[in-house]
Amino acid sequence: MKMVKIKCNKCDAEGSLSLVDPSYKGPFRCWKCRELFLIKVEDNELISCEPLSQEEFERIAPKKRPSY
Repeated sequence: MKMVKIKCNKCDAEGSLSLVDPSYKGPFRCWKCRELFLIKVEDNELISCEPLSQEEFERIAPKKRPSY
């Protein structure tokens, strides 16, 4: 498992993401300003970080199942 550092494009806060696989494409939320981004990671390196609207996030994010 590798930690990937991600710098927020909006507030410059540095966050990190722990990945099992060295590649990832999906949503990311800044821990500080709560801004949403679509990120792409390849070989444990951040390749792209684009703004993501709440509507786009809800469309692509996995739905949480209710726990009983």
